[in-house]
Amino acid sequence: MSKDRDDDVDTSGARDSDAAVPTGKAGRGDTTVTSRVRTDADKPEDTRASRANPFQYIAQVAEELRKVIWPTRNQMVTYTIVVFLFLIFMTALVSGVDFGAGKLVELVFDR
Repeated sequence: MSKDRDDDVDTSGARDSDAAVPTGKAGRGDTTVTSRVRTDADKPEDTRASRANPFQYIAQVAEELRKVIWPTRNQMVTYTIVVFLFLIFMTALVSGVDFGAGKLVELVFDR
């Protein structure tokens, strides 16, 4: 068995060496979690940003909108038709359940 891989485990679940080796990324290789040096990547990212003025905000919005992949006319027509058909189906379904439940209540309470 090679000594440099984490998956070298015998059938009983014990490793070749007596020392426990962590199983995460930090445990791979010769380093252990306790001797690992912290880096800038370990620090949580500061999500607080300075407030942008309205002109910067509009410029950032325009920049993001340039990145958007806009659907074609045919895609929009197709999506619109699908949404309308779904709405018609759901309206009919809810109306049918409502009508059926109303008739059931009338039968039970016999007006």
